[in-house]
Amino acid sequence: MKLPLLLPLALGLGVAVQAADPQPAAPAYPRPLRELYTSYFPFDADGATIPGTFAQRQAAVRERVLLAAGLFPLPTKTPLHAVIHGRVERDDYTIDRVFFESFPGHFVCGNLYLPKNPPKGGKMPGILCPHGHWPKGRFMDLDAGSAAVKEQLAIGAERFESGARSPLQARCVQLARMGCAVFFYDMLGNADSIQITDHRTGRRAELDGTGRGSYGLFSTMADLQLQSNFGLQTWNSIRALDFLLTVPGVDATRTSCTGASGGGTQTIMLAAIDDRLATAFPCVMPSTAMQGGCSCENANYLRINQGNMDIAAAFAPKPYGMTAANDWTKELATKGFPDVKMVWSKLGKPDNVMATFNTHWLHNYNHVSRTTMYGFMNKHFKLGFTAPVLEREFVVSTPEELTVWTKKHPAPAGDRVGGAHEKATLQHWSDDSDAQLKAKPDVLAKAWNIIVGRRMPTSGEVGITIGKENDRGSYVVTRGTARYAKDNEEVPVTLFSPKRGANGTTVVWLTSQRVQEPDAAMKQLLGAGIAVAVPELYLPGAAQNPWNPVKAKAQADRDAWNWSACFTYGYNPPLLVQRVHDAMSTVAMVQQRSPKPGRILLAASDGMGAVGAVAAATLKEHISGTVLDTEGFRFATLRDVMHPQFVPGAVKYGDVPGLLSLCDPARLTVLGEKGSTGGADAVASAVLKMAK
Repeated sequence: MKLPLLLPLALGLGVAVQAADPQPAAPAYPRPLRELYTSYFPFDADGATIPGTFAQRQAAVRERVLLAAGLFPLPTKTPLHAVIHGRVERDDYTIDRVFFESFPGHFVCGNLYLPKNPPKGGKMPGILCPHGHWPKGRFMDLDAGSAAVKEQLAIGAERFESGARSPLQARCVQLARMGCAVFFYDMLGNADSIQITDHRTGRRAELDGTGRGSYGLFSTMADLQLQSNFGLQTWNSIRALDFLLTVPGVDATRTSCTGASGGGTQTIMLAAIDDRLATAFPCVMPSTAMQGGCSCENANYLRINQGNMDIAAAFAPKPYGMTAANDWTKELATKGFPDVKMVWSKLGKPDNVMATFNTHWLHNYNHVSRTTMYGFMNKHFKLGFTAPVLEREFVVSTPEELTVWTKKHPAPAGDRVGGAHEKATLQHWSDDSDAQLKAKPDVLAKAWNIIVGRRMPTSGEVGITIGKENDRGSYVVTRGTARYAKDNEEVPVTLFSPKRGANGTTVVWLTSQRVQEPDAAMKQLLGAGIAVAVPELYLPGAAQNPWNPVKAKAQADRDAWNWSACFTYGYNPPLLVQRVHDAMSTVAMVQQRSPKPGRILLAASDGMGAVGAVAAATLKEHISGTVLDTEGFRFATLRDVMHPQFVPGAVKYGDVPGLLSLCDPARLTVLGEKGSTGGADAVASAVLKMAK
């Protein structure tokens, strides 16, 4: 049987199904990069005991999704100012045109499908339908009688021409006929969502400023603020649920979200972060393989220590449904689904999770998959229909009938669209974030802990190897290795130990230099009885972060959307963060040495002040004091997402001053700031003073 055409059609708006594209010839790094198309993302069965600490794991997944989306903490929910107009009457349902503001001046557009005869008691389930990557988005309508429509009918993927023409409208119509209120809304840059002119784009010089109101999406500063099209769409979904709950008759205890492809990604994410959803049904996206090919499905930090199956499991034990097809989800039955089934079973709700595996069809949300979803909603919302719930023909609505922009309600124009709109929206987002963080100071430390993504290792998590001692007269040099086994990371460490007068203090000194013998500054410490441990931080001398674009052709244009930071930092920690991990392993190594040190101090110089600041903020309970030479560095000055010091979100969460505010001021000395002299000698002098 010939496979259907829906997968190629999905490419009309750029679903990144690029199996045929060659992968970029990235340098071979000692710590291999995780990558969107070839990496494996198994469920983290060791992440928590179930049911023991699973609630903590759920919270960690939720917080990581929110942080990745730029929504940690959640922005202020400003008035929606919803406009509902232009009702279209059908036989047993109606269609309203809707637009509202998710941020001030930023419109979410869609259609509200309602039953003409609401269920007895007047209460309706409310269901969100994000459309995903399909031709023309919410306005999708294939030509009647076209080869694509005929094929869908011939292979049994669709029962009626209307469903074959617009499978997106089909599910909204049928759910309304089942007594549900359905809000079908636009993704950015699709249909009526014209304020963001392109669904995805790359870095644009005219939108790449540094000050508030001078930059747009995909800019360096947007990444430093964790602002992305993924985050804006996710916020739109949260506000879409806010809107749906204002619709008269919607039952707040029976809400759901369902979508396929990019709409499936939005469903996965919204279900993980919004407790108000009672059920969720993402199609052809939950997978241990490719996680979502568009920049709207990726974000910095999103899939570090977790994948789509972990994010799906964050909804447990509430009802959750999935479908698989002959795409990246084709192995769901054996990879991924058994794991989440185990989670729901251990939580006592094995019947609340289900999946269908129609892998003879390509990427789709066809009638067979939709019928599965109708049965799922019928069961869990107790709608009372006899299974199977089947569609019938409907009138395919035209873009003219669906559009929210009319003469009475004109489309945004001027500075309310394009670059001016992006800049204004991101400025509001940043200003509100500042206000939220000021009101919730505890979030700052949580955010940096999520960015670092690792707690201080326990003694059993870091294996140490110590070489022979090399006598240098007044001190001993020892080479060793700290190995973090879970991630197969090895950190070479050089240990300098005084032979006489040791006072039990060890300084972990972070530097960009390869240190084989102590310099004059370190000899000052050795002479005072202080031991020094110097790790060789990952990729010393690197001119840029390890890079990971999604297509080979993107190498020719680092401003293309394929070079978006999310495709590197969505799966791999930034180089600076990996160096913080090395500092953690070194501290763990020092803690394990015999005899154990009386106290451990942290020092950083020679360009590693920012590494030291992050390490000090996240290790403060494990070190007795910190001396940093920041050399006046600020993340906000960076202009390249591949800079070796680049850390997405660093400006959102306070930059270097914010990190320093997380440290105990009584145990912190900062050099290199205004009016302060830095350098290794100054660091050593400050350490000596602190060690007294």
